[in-house]
Amino acid sequence: MHISTSAAVYVISVAADLAGMHPQTLRQYDRLGLVIPERTAGRGRRYTGREIAKLRLIQQLSQDEGVNLVGIKKIIDLQNQVDALQSRNEELETEVRSRMSAKEREARVFAAGSAGDVVSISRGRRPQGRPEPGAMVLYNRFRRR
Repeated sequence: MHISTSAAVYVISVAADLAGMHPQTLRQYDRLGLVIPERTAGRGRRYTGREIAKLRLIQQLSQDEGVNLVGIKKIIDLQNQVDALQSRNEELETEVRSRMSAKEREARVFAAGSAGDVVSISRGRRPQGRPEPGAMVLYNRFRRR
């Protein structure tokens, strides 16, 4: 059975064990706004897999890197901003790609093919093949090259 990382299923004692911390530490992090678990109807805390991973990161930054809790909060806030900006950037790139493909569809040019049929060509391109002898070819003497 696989539990989603976004499912708030871990009670505080289990989350504390998984993160290698004391439950009181999790309560303190909740008060400081570092990790805010979901609440049940009875106000009990429920942690997700992502929040437990965040708790492990907080522990690593605090114990291994020597960063204080205010610094950790700032790091987490900045990471959240980066994640939001990356998500928005992906949305904008998708929108640009869709608009470009729509613009390319609108910019199609049609020409007479060598057999007299209508063919779609890219703007700035000439139809493939030579015109047949006696075929009418349009010429604009005022066109600059």
